Amino acid sequence: MKNYTYSGWKLNGFIALVLNLLFVAALVLCIVWQANSVEANALAIVGIVVSALTMLIMLGGYIMLEPNESRVLLFFGNYRGTFYDTGFWWINPFMTAKKLSLRARNLNVDPIKVNDKAGNPILIGLVVVWKINRDGAYKAVFEIDAPLEVGAMGSTTRMNTLENFVAVQSDSALRQVAGMYAYDENSNSSSEEVTLRSGGDEINERLTDELNERLSMAGIEVVEARLNYLAYAPEIAAAMLRRQQADAIISAREKIVEGAVSMVKIALERLSTEDVVELDEERKAAMVSNLLVVLCADEAAQPVVNTGTLHN
Repeated sequence: MKNYTYSGWKLNGFIALVLNLLFVAALVLCIVWQANSVEANALAIVGIVVSALTMLIMLGGYIMLEPNESRVLLFFGNYRGTFYDTGFWWINPFMTAKKLSLRARNLNVDPIKVNDKAGNPILIGLVVVWKINRDGAYKAVFEIDAPLEVGAMGSTTRMNTLENFVAVQSDSALRQVAGMYAYDENSNSSSEEVTLRSGGDEINERLTDELNERLSMAGIEVVEARLNYLAYAPEIAAAMLRRQQADAIISAREKIVEGAVSMVKIALERLSTEDVVELDEERKAAMVSNLLVVLCADEAAQPVVNTGTLHN
């Protein structure tokens, strides 16, 4: 793997500042020396020129880095590495330093309309946490085109370009992943099939992997990608709500019938084992029918007291 870290000559900024002050002192001494000379002093003039030029050149070499910041260094257009050491430093003043932040950033992708695996239009949104990885500064600067960086606004321009790049790729990745899964379970899908509603961590991991693959060319690492909005599109929301309600009713009915059958079975067994009453098959069928009506009815059944015999 290529080493992108700057390994050239550098000097502690405070030591360089002391040296710079020494050249200032030398410049002052040479000026005083020349002022006290009756004739032009060639040595004093050379000292003034050398001290002044050295002092001015050294002023352009100071850089200061905070944690999770970097400087991409160019020497007359040639890449010399990326500087990561925090603190106050002095480097070759002829280097061009492009500032780049390595801190994590959030991107909220507004809900977009896509079709799920079943072809249903849905609205889906995404939150992405991303950052430029340590070895990605070179790619972030030289692999992604950006408007001309000018002065102190250069870093902001570069980061805005990268943020726009992440937004476009996030939109594309979200559309692709959403098309691989159904919104939720339906009659045509397996109960074990992963859906957008039930997928949870698996969907988020798939999104993260997809984004990392797309953004690696820009030296960007996706820390986390997570769905933050999921709903049916307005044009089918009402129909899907009715379908969900029907599925819920059917599921509830299945539970009710299952419980009712179990209760009828227990009742018949208890009547038989405890010799409460002897019923022929026809009477058992009638009893089962009546009990199922009572237990499965939506409303409370009104009891009817039979004052005659059992066989009336």
